[in-house]
Amino acid sequence: MSKKQTPSDFLKQIIGRPVMVKLNSGVDYRGVLACLDGYMNIALEQTEEYVNGQLKNKYGDAFIRGNNGNN
Repeated sequence: MSKKQTPSDFLKQIIGRPVMVKLNSGVDYRGVLACLDGYMNIALEQTEEYVNGQLKNKYGDAFIRGNNGNN
């Protein structure tokens, strides 16, 4: 019998892995998930910013407030 995985369990498992965060504005941030909290504030490392699929900027670290994500 397998244990059901909660969204929180899943998110803890992907810390340190590459992720893409899509904002309501349509901008995508791709980087390594450093940490997140219960408000879905997200810290990324080795971050790249994409607008309309085109790479626009590269950042070392980026912090995304939880209320900016795409629901």
